[in-house]
Amino acid sequence: MLPFMICLIFLIMLLLWQGVNLQAQKIAGIPTAIYVSNDGNDSWSGRLPSPNKDKTDGPFATLERARDEIRKLRKYGKLPNGAIAVIVRGGTYYRNGPFELGFEDSGAEKLPILYMAQPGEQVRIVGGAPVKGWKQVEDEKVLSRLDEAVRGKIWQSSLKLCEITEYGTPDSGIELFFNDEPMILARYPNEGFMQIADVVEYDGHQIHGIKGSKIGKFFYEGDRPERWLAEKDPWVHGYWFWDWSDQRHRIAKIDPKNRIIEVAPPYHGYGYRKGQWFYAFNILAEIDEAREWYLDRETGLLYFYPPFTPVEKGNPTVSVANALLRLNNVSYVVFDGFIFEVVRGTAIIITNGEACTVQNCIIRNALGWAVQINGGKRHSVRNCEIYATGGGGIALNGGDRKTLTPAQHIAERNHIHHYARWRRMYQPAIALNGVGNIARNNLIHDAPHQAIAFSGNDHIIEFNEIHNVCLESNDAGAIYSGRDWTWRGTIIRYNFFHNISGFKGRGCMGVYLDDMLCGTVVYGNIFYKVTRAAFIGGGRDNIVENNIFVDCSPAVHVDARALGWASYHVETTMKQRLLAMPYKESPWRERYPELVNILADEPAAPKGNIIRRNICVGGRWLDIEKRAQQYVLVEDNLVGVDPLFVNPSKLDFRLLQESPAFKFGFKPIPVERIGLK
Repeated sequence: MLPFMICLIFLIMLLLWQGVNLQAQKIAGIPTAIYVSNDGNDSWSGRLPSPNKDKTDGPFATLERARDEIRKLRKYGKLPNGAIAVIVRGGTYYRNGPFELGFEDSGAEKLPILYMAQPGEQVRIVGGAPVKGWKQVEDEKVLSRLDEAVRGKIWQSSLKLCEITEYGTPDSGIELFFNDEPMILARYPNEGFMQIADVVEYDGHQIHGIKGSKIGKFFYEGDRPERWLAEKDPWVHGYWFWDWSDQRHRIAKIDPKNRIIEVAPPYHGYGYRKGQWFYAFNILAEIDEAREWYLDRETGLLYFYPPFTPVEKGNPTVSVANALLRLNNVSYVVFDGFIFEVVRGTAIIITNGEACTVQNCIIRNALGWAVQINGGKRHSVRNCEIYATGGGGIALNGGDRKTLTPAQHIAERNHIHHYARWRRMYQPAIALNGVGNIARNNLIHDAPHQAIAFSGNDHIIEFNEIHNVCLESNDAGAIYSGRDWTWRGTIIRYNFFHNISGFKGRGCMGVYLDDMLCGTVVYGNIFYKVTRAAFIGGGRDNIVENNIFVDCSPAVHVDARALGWASYHVETTMKQRLLAMPYKESPWRERYPELVNILADEPAAPKGNIIRRNICVGGRWLDIEKRAQQYVLVEDNLVGVDPLFVNPSKLDFRLLQESPAFKFGFKPIPVERIGLK
């Protein structure tokens, strides 16, 4: 065993050395390097990686000074013919606001400007401030409200003494991080939810025959909320009517005698109904478990139950900045190798411009998204790890729908997990909006709702591995889009979906083409233990072909909802969105000929859907609504026959050469290319 461990350690060290060596080669090939360091000084030249012996020259202290140096070189015509890089030395760089670049900070196509972490050193860009001055809570009024078992374990610090005075609201504001992890705003229950015992009054409100109330007033069970009567600003977060629509409310009133909670408006748009679930938060009295915290916004006192002490050892930090990096009309700039963390909004925002890249970074502990790209073309996020975001991961927005001009933004080889920890619904790991954007070779898992959402045209979603998503929702999809006849041309191919079953196993979807979505190709994917794996919700011209379904129930679903309960959308939302596009003009009429006469061709009917050359093993094969059957072509599928997988017990669903599926024209799926390759 010992020789094996020695070899393993040697191999790991070799790989680490090779990674550092490759980064070092990057620096060696850069004719002009500008350095930034916590030991630097903005009055120095920035051309030395460390201060000289006399402390008269060395690196800059700030990114802004390095940016301005490049501007000065450009102004005086002294930019080098070769590459230029800003190299940031190891350390933690606290920021109150974002580092901003504009059009004048752009590089060129073959000579991008590179901002990079020093090879082998950890560089952390932190939009927060350290919290100091901790002491154990001794105030008897505070202690009396806490569980007796934790009264000697709660610590406090004055944020005002730390010169932190802007807190935001409990719904969207300051957060506490400890040991590089987000802490929990004190809540009850600590995990899971309470249930609405009943609504106080039924006011005739119904959705699809389900009774509820539009008034935010409901009964609860048990006596726990009685503890919250003295709280200054208690809130609740719940799924008040549907399993996929949540909202946070401030509690307006608690009636412990009748066990009624009344929330402050604005009320939830869908209303409230019996049996739905919620929890309470921002409650000092509920600090009863390690990692919980509470901020008294009147006094500025932060209360915290640390997982370990001394508290300072965990580097407690609160978020301050609303963003960490903003690029506006910037082209050909690369950010490489940083840790971006602790921010109240989205960490990185790129607006317009061309071919900027965020690569080899860790982006974590944001209250918003990791990266949002809006407009421009050919921007990319590659080889990043993204986790603990309050919202989604990467949003790629771009392309011109009227002309069907693609943006070609790409999210590639990213590991995105444990995201949407605050904004729970409709905050996917990757969002593709507009025309011609790409999500490729990403690993996505552990999230309350969607993995990938798309809208618009001609996107490519390929070679991704997706598992354990939709954990807190039902009627949801790992990949989702819906309710627009004109959102066509997207290809979903060669992805591996597994272990996706929804909240409490009630069921969700793998690929969810919701509410009459049309013209999407689902080709060559593998679905393992996914409820309703490929779901066509009344749309047209969708193709489900050459996929493998294992233990899915059902593998494929097709309905005719626009001929039934969803018919009211046809003459309203669907028609309005159709008429907003030049669907009878070029290039639309050539690209999507099925749209040209759609209004005269039974627009509510699920025409043109094709299900062919798929493999289905275990579970249930097909669920086609009776009204849809005449419109759907089903052919050459291998169902209930052993397809001869290589090793299904190890999730190796490649086919042996003698597989009977090949007789039906099934094409091998390039499994070796799926995931973080």
